[in-house]
Amino acid sequence: MINLILITFLFSYSWCDISEPWQLGFQDPATPIMEGIINLHHDLMFFICVISIFVSWMLARTLWHFETSQNSVASSVTHGTLIEIIWTVTPALILLVIAIPSFSLLYAMDEIIAPTITIKTIGHQWYWSYEYSDYQSEKGDSINYESYMLPEEDLVTGQFRLLEVDNNVVIPTNTHIRIIVSAADVLHSWAVPSLGVKCDAVPGRLNQTSLFIKREGIFYGQCSEICGVNHGFMPIVIEAVSIPQYVSWISNKLEG
Repeated sequence: MINLILITFLFSYSWCDISEPWQLGFQDPATPIMEGIINLHHDLMFFICVISIFVSWMLARTLWHFETSQNSVASSVTHGTLIEIIWTVTPALILLVIAIPSFSLLYAMDEIIAPTITIKTIGHQWYWSYEYSDYQSEKGDSINYESYMLPEEDLVTGQFRLLEVDNNVVIPTNTHIRIIVSAADVLHSWAVPSLGVKCDAVPGRLNQTSLFIKREGIFYGQCSEICGVNHGFMPIVIEAVSIPQYVSWISNKLEG
């Protein structure tokens, strides 16, 4: 019984870094940007609920009190200056209140803060390739590799169908990282929900986004732009590790 309670407790407090069956909410955030997105969503839901309840209440009262049997003589009033001012000014004030945190978050998402690491991401039909151009081997070669989805027959217990890849993107935690995104053939989109990032990959154009991951973990994403028959088979796996582990991984890659 104690073991069951312990397992239930640990499961209840485990991170949700992947979509779950019948999930309605967000995945757990791992970056300040995703935390801001979730907080803004919750704030907006307050306004949406209040407005929905008020409008529903007004509609119900109108249908009840002005139904033919209760109000056989229709009103001749066609304009009301005061009420028109109220229903014009009130939504404007609500939008103004919403705009302040919305613009703040929007500018934060677009800002690149002195990146320590730059990773170039290229979308292909139907896989991703990555290049760590900040590091070079003795031969002058940078770290680059391709990332393909693992076929179902190669999966082991605990891995997720259609989401696992043969080469993860390894990045350190608590580090400002710039992701440069482009495509080699058609439009793609590099998106990872837990990190709050979604950047279009456009052939012939370099787009950029930033990451600052606050905790270790494995985060899953997928291409979010219809790019052909195998669009649903080019997942993204981000493995966030400590800085010593990242340095060890980079060293092994350069030596290999």
